[in-house]
Amino acid sequence: MLLGMLRVLTGEVLTEGGTLTSVAAAAAVVLVAGAVAGTLAAARLLGARAPATVRDGTLRRRAFRTAFLPQRDPDARGRRRPRAPGAAPAAA
Repeated sequence: MLLGMLRVLTGEVLTEGGTLTSVAAAAAVVLVAGAVAGTLAAARLLGARAPATVRDGTLRRRAFRTAFLPQRDPDARGRRRPRAPGAAPAAA
């Protein structure tokens, strides 16, 4: 089938074969190209990403947002203040 499509694309069948063969070969190429384009478009429209990939991305974004909460607002309500440094231990 691929060899036949190659012959159509190079023009060999369209110039040397009969009219019916030329039309059938061109129609086959158009149908295959349409099927491939339709499959690719449907996969993109339907969101063919695996659910695990979506979940992993969501968890990664959530972890990144919450990883640095203390640095964003250390004086937020309900957040304890850090302890003051104690006296240095005496050197022996």
